[in-house]
Amino acid sequence: MPFASVPPEASHRVALLEHVPTGELLIHEIYRSVQGESTFAGLPCVFVRCSVCDLRCRWCDTPHAFNRGERMSRESVLAQALAYNCPLVEITGGEPLLQPEVFPLMTELADAGKTVLLETSGAHDVSPVDRRVHIIMDLKCPDSGESHRNLWANLDLLKPTDQIKFVIASRRDWDWTAATIREHHLDSRFECLVGAVFGSVQPVELVNWLLDSGLQRVRFQLQLHKVVWDPSTRGV
Repeated sequence: MPFASVPPEASHRVALLEHVPTGELLIHEIYRSVQGESTFAGLPCVFVRCSVCDLRCRWCDTPHAFNRGERMSRESVLAQALAYNCPLVEITGGEPLLQPEVFPLMTELADAGKTVLLETSGAHDVSPVDRRVHIIMDLKCPDSGESHRNLWANLDLLKPTDQIKFVIASRRDWDWTAATIREHHLDSRFECLVGAVFGSVQPVELVNWLLDSGLQRVRFQLQLHKVVWDPSTRGV
């Protein structure tokens, strides 16, 4: 099933993070499931979901992470993630890069031998991210309402092992995506992923647009966790 659609949130404030001291993070949840997206889809994965986001995409499917979380020491987050004894760990949100302690946390996870994924909006500088981390970065399409926040300089900072994701809510979004991929030669530099917003674009429509475009190295994806579980289920 494709991405869920929810009403936009008005406030972009990140005031909750102002009271989080050095050495702590604001965490919404930590759990083990299967990876639902990217080239790692289907693998068991531990998810560390950080609280707070400064974007309000119109189709966001995790608004519950905007304003709620538990303060945890970085050591506690690391210990809880490692306790699952799972080779794959994803740092997600919210927007993880709003929290400075995320950077040493990712390094510590990589030092522990984990394959570390970072899901980020692409609105924040990725240069401080440990080079061992696999970055899965959104480029926001026009219908998200946040495409003006894309930090295009990030494209020159990403590695060939990183991935770029586009969430498609309309034909306009698809045309913008195809043009962006071609303009920046993204499909020859990174893995490019495209998925559909639930209720706005049917998966078959997006597949047909992809096939008609002639783009050969762009991967269509569904959110597998929303196929296995009810789309409203949390912690999966």
